[in-house]
Amino acid sequence: MEATEIRKLAACEDAHWWYRERRRILDKEIRGLRPGVALDVGAAGGGNTRVLQAAGWRALALEYGPDGAEVASERGLAVIRGDAHQLPVGDRRLDLVVAFDVLEHLADDARAAAELYRVLRPGGSGLIAVPAGMDLWSAHDVEVGHVRRYDRSSLTAALTGAGFALLELWSWNVLLRPVVRLRRRNIRGSDLTELSPSVNTALRCVIAAERVLPVRRLPGVSLVARVRRPG
Repeated sequence: MEATEIRKLAACEDAHWWYRERRRILDKEIRGLRPGVALDVGAAGGGNTRVLQAAGWRALALEYGPDGAEVASERGLAVIRGDAHQLPVGDRRLDLVVAFDVLEHLADDARAAAELYRVLRPGGSGLIAVPAGMDLWSAHDVEVGHVRRYDRSSLTAALTGAGFALLELWSWNVLLRPVVRLRRRNIRGSDLTELSPSVNTALRCVIAAERVLPVRRLPGVSLVARVRRPG
């Protein structure tokens, strides 16, 4: 992700409907896990790292570029720089890996998935999120450095090919998918913009409705996977 996008993300993520709901998903998914050592891969400014810390995890933010690492450090987070193709962590050291919007940036996503597997202890958990649907490909993807978008089969193949047991795979941001598709046909550059409070609140209400509606098997803007290293 470009430096300008990192700074833009950091400036708006605490209030932005998309990032708030993603943090809520992360918080919900880790509630049933015993806190241990976690790595937030592609942490950017560290929004998800802070969720892990608040839940009692010893969380480390990993960021490839200097700008994201600098923002995370400014927020008081433990951060290291590294490449997801070759994580600077020893074998079987972690209880949890989180990689939200990481694999789609990488030329060799299979290698990165294998690295996530390598650093997990047997029985360790992973939470992976990626953008869904090549039919949504747009200038936004180019601007933020995406290599691909995924469907269920391609994400499943990347994760199970690395050795993971796939526990759950679901779509997210389903209700707003038609809006996203229409908007991205006409934009130039990134879709990450600061919103008025009223629009932000309206979108937050729509995305919150997905918590109770049976839409997780329908096409969405993102896919989320919960995995485990067997053992």
